[in-house]
Amino acid sequence: MSAEPGLRPQGAGLAEETRRLLALDSLEAAPWLLGAVLTATDSEGTVSVRVTEVEAYRGEQDPGSHAYRGPTARNASMFRAGGIIYVYFTYGMHHCVNVVTGPEGVSRAVLLRAGEVVEGLELARSRRPTARTDRDLARGPARLCAALGLTRDDDGAALGPPGSRVSLMPAAPEDAPAPEVIRTGPRTGVAGPGGDGQAFPWRFWIEGEPTVSPYKAAAPRRARRGRATPGGS
Repeated sequence: MSAEPGLRPQGAGLAEETRRLLALDSLEAAPWLLGAVLTATDSEGTVSVRVTEVEAYRGEQDPGSHAYRGPTARNASMFRAGGIIYVYFTYGMHHCVNVVTGPEGVSRAVLLRAGEVVEGLELARSRRPTARTDRDLARGPARLCAALGLTRDDDGAALGPPGSRVSLMPAAPEDAPAPEVIRTGPRTGVAGPGGDGQAFPWRFWIEGEPTVSPYKAAAPRRARRGRATPGGS
């Protein structure tokens, strides 16, 4: 799938073009979120992350999605209309954040896998004290979520204008990554229906960005114990 030619969102709450972006299927919206800036503001301050890597998830059409088997208390936000975030808790220790897209009831979401902290660097460092370099502050979905200070309490929060708890500002045309530097490939740690991660090349990243997370192929199904959710949404 490809986004409508010329559609480039600008930053009720959201600007009309941004709402149009978030009404798209996750596969169409995902590459347009590259270069966008997600900002979270709370009593501690503000942190903004420029997104450099994402993954698309497609609900009932996608065995890697949390929503594959339908709505639950955990994934309810995925079935709402685009323009909110879905935050989930995984492995008993990490939160990850997704941008929900598409119409209500179809469960489409884009996992934010990595990015560059562009505002609130000191606050992000305090939230990620184990990061060896600033490059690593949001290099991976759990790290990105931690740097922003988002938790399960933020699940379902609406993406609003600047100053909201969470806001989204897609890249201006002059700052957006050029099509030739956008790469696609299999999602990290997520196998296709036959155990082949190549079946769903729904990961998008900006080539050459040092904040992009390292790729890890899905583990063989026989090696898994229980139903893991390594990076899916």
